[in-house]
Amino acid sequence: MTKDPASLLTRRQAMGLIGGGAMATGFGGLPRTGWAATDVAQEMIRSHGYSFYNDLKYAADFTHFDYVNPDAPKGGEISLSARGTFDGFNRWASKGRAEGNSNVVAEAMFGDMPFEGGLPADSITDAYCLLAESVEYPASQEWCVFHIRPEARFSNGEKVTAQDALFTHNLFLEQGIRSYARGVKERVAGVEVIDDLTIKYSFVDGISRRSLISQVGGTPVFSQAWYEETGERLDEPSLLSPMATGPWLVGDYEINRYVVYERNPDYWGWHLPINKGRHNFDRVRIEYFADDAAEFEAFKAGIYTFRPEGSTKRWATGYDFPAVENGTIKRESLPDGAPPTNTGFVFNTLRAPMDDKTVREALALAFNFEWTRESLQYGLTTQRNSFVEGTEIEAKGVPEGAEKAFLESLGDVIPPEIFEEEAVMAHTSDPDTPADRRNMRRALRLLASAGWEVGDDGKLRNAEGEPLTLKLMLSSGTSDTVEAMATTYVGTLTTFGVTIEIDKVDSAQYAQRYYDKDFDIVFFRYNTFLAAGTGLKQMFGSDAAVVSSYNPASLQSPMVDAIIEAALMTETREDEIVALRALDRALRWHRVIVPAGYVAETWIASYDMYEHPETLPPYAVGYLDFWWLNQEKHEALKAAGVLR
Repeated sequence: MTKDPASLLTRRQAMGLIGGGAMATGFGGLPRTGWAATDVAQEMIRSHGYSFYNDLKYAADFTHFDYVNPDAPKGGEISLSARGTFDGFNRWASKGRAEGNSNVVAEAMFGDMPFEGGLPADSITDAYCLLAESVEYPASQEWCVFHIRPEARFSNGEKVTAQDALFTHNLFLEQGIRSYARGVKERVAGVEVIDDLTIKYSFVDGISRRSLISQVGGTPVFSQAWYEETGERLDEPSLLSPMATGPWLVGDYEINRYVVYERNPDYWGWHLPINKGRHNFDRVRIEYFADDAAEFEAFKAGIYTFRPEGSTKRWATGYDFPAVENGTIKRESLPDGAPPTNTGFVFNTLRAPMDDKTVREALALAFNFEWTRESLQYGLTTQRNSFVEGTEIEAKGVPEGAEKAFLESLGDVIPPEIFEEEAVMAHTSDPDTPADRRNMRRALRLLASAGWEVGDDGKLRNAEGEPLTLKLMLSSGTSDTVEAMATTYVGTLTTFGVTIEIDKVDSAQYAQRYYDKDFDIVFFRYNTFLAAGTGLKQMFGSDAAVVSSYNPASLQSPMVDAIIEAALMTETREDEIVALRALDRALRWHRVIVPAGYVAETWIASYDMYEHPETLPPYAVGYLDFWWLNQEKHEALKAAGVLR
């Protein structure tokens, strides 16, 4: 499985999950209305960006990010594919199935990569002003003020005001995703419009200051007038795209067939250094397909021209057609410094018997990674053990040194075995057979200890004689490789005595059932993390577990909660890493996901007309952000009759 850039949570995404430069002190001559008198005695920071540690990589006078080509040509189209369906363009609705990229129309006080996530792609902790020209806050970070750029405009040409930002804040509280709204109410004490271009956010006393500024700075800003005129709601599906400020607009589309996002020539922010060398295509076209086979055949036919490849089978065997052999289509394996996507079979802990960790450990033993890698993935994948595989945060061995001291400081909430056992590693299996007998014997012992015994009919039953019956939910758009993995896993579980079947549903039903936590097991992912932020509570915290779409297992753990709270209180990056390492250890101990393998690189197949900077940044491949079209190559492919 290749990496999914959208699953990497860094910078303000991880902080709020909506989902050093030169700094001057003092008030800069701005009106003091709304600032308490006690604030004057504190060191005041006013900056072009924000980092919790006040160590921004890019200075206030930066001209562009280091990894972009500032002279990248503009123009042309990049076309990709998607599987499934969509019914509108309100990406923030909790109902329906919005087109997956439809949030690209929006911007926030801090900048982002519209199609891929955190910005910049070469820093973990930095955020840089976009709608805001500066952010101001005391050293205590108990509040912050954003100074909105006077030139910022919505796509209809109307001026962006602090009133719009306040309206949007309240809109997310009233109509936004429940887990996000709950988190904001717990952390933001109030929002105050100082003047048309100045807005102040005050934070709740007695909580960690980490990620609060990032969170409010990462909330999209919508037009209040547009919502009032149209009567639209944030929580309802809609064919209308919310009125926002981004460089992209919804252009042509046909529901469930395709959508085209067009670069807005009248976008207000083309002059900003943060946008230099970015947003280079005139159009991003996404073609929709019902299944994997039709999708790939369309690529071969030139119906779409850029394909991030996620199938090991296809990468190994599928690219032997003439367009590849004659160089019309090129293949690239690009380096990726981000942790691999945490994909695998996720257990819904809201349902018995998956609420029992012993049962989860036993069921995991039925997955044979070694056989899967050799038989289904052509030896191209690597086993994943950690939620942050291959990073300095990954937990190893037994806790020692600073990590041990950190865990001890949390008291009885940490089980004794955490200190005694090595960090949970994925089990090993016999690569020659899907069902490893050694693992089956171990699994049956675990199940027996949890009250599940194999009866005369070969079925696992509890003391009441009830069979252990499960369903594994898959989407109709699931790739052939994942479906084969699931079929094999289910087959092995059946040999263990589990009564289990695959529940394959259409993409719309899959999405709704996922949000409703209406499944036993699902092949899904957990977002990874490289920094501490309040978004960790949505991903792993108990309070939001039942309603959070970022916590597919609905994990509820006092140990994990305590670690997250302590991580949020760390004051140095070194202490933050120690806390996050403990979090990785605790998450693995709970065994909520059976980790699937990963591919360390990002695989790209494309018609040979797309180019990118020679050195890519560590945290994003960026093909929809800072790649560009070579017009001469494009014209040559058209002249040869390769492209439509």
